[in-house]
Amino acid sequence: MRVSVVAVGTRMPAWVEQGVADYSVRMPRELKIEWREIPLARRGKDRNTGQLRAREGAQMLKAIPAADRVIALDVDGKSLSTEQLARQLEAWQMSGDNYSLLIGGPDGLDEACLQRADQCWSLSALTLPHPLVRILLAEQLYRAWTITVNHPYHRE
Repeated sequence: MRVSVVAVGTRMPAWVEQGVADYSVRMPRELKIEWREIPLARRGKDRNTGQLRAREGAQMLKAIPAADRVIALDVDGKSLSTEQLARQLEAWQMSGDNYSLLIGGPDGLDEACLQRADQCWSLSALTLPHPLVRILLAEQLYRAWTITVNHPYHRE
């Protein structure tokens, strides 16, 4: 099984790169997380957010393998507890499918990405900075995996 995270934005601060790398290397060989970065659409005074999202969304959709199941991270998505995420992760592993998780840019995900998604998740009702979402997602995927193998990382 492959899990890809397709995220808008490149050149993350060192603390983001380090945090994501730390949790990514902890994942087992059979559950590696692959990170794909999509360049942020160029912002300017005359650009509207809909055009920017559409440009970024088109690039994201190109980066998703056709057979992948898609999970969009969106503030309006379904909230999951860590334990629910662990059960979801187990189901993914049993399915044999590959998954792509989408993290939009500062203006969110384009409607085309949301329509392509098999599921929409919300990490929080709070508005989170997109670099922080990467670390939060990496940590929660690691934590969910530790629950599935009874590793002592997660405490109730």
